[in-house]
Amino acid sequence: MAEVFIDANVFIRHLTQDHSDHSPKATAFLARIERGELRARSADTVIFETVFTLERYYRETKPVIRDALVSLIELPGILLPGKQRLRRAFELYADRNMSFGDASHVALMEQYGMSEIASFDRDFDRVPGITRVEPS
Repeated sequence: MAEVFIDANVFIRHLTQDHSDHSPKATAFLARIERGELRARSADTVIFETVFTLERYYRETKPVIRDALVSLIELPGILLPGKQRLRRAFELYADRNMSFGDASHVALMEQYGMSEIASFDRDFDRVPGITRVEPS
């Protein structure tokens, strides 16, 4: 089975359907992955870039971004390390109104069994089980 690395613009073109040539191709490509004809590897940085672009340039809401991207990364043909951690990050991102970066850090802390973070960012105070300490 063929395997390729998938970039953020494929996800973005599929989700936004804003390009007359690229969007249908991206959708067809993802359909091949969904049917099991193709596998695609990706990385956290691709997901971060996709989130950033959808937030900043397309002004999508966090719940819309979460739902769209979780459904894509759940495809069995999308090979992405840490899918479970990314699912948790998307949950925090939308439900706790955190940046995707901070939500990812909390998800990683939970994976490591950590509960304390050194930060000046008060967003972490909204997450039960996480204690923020300000460096002194």
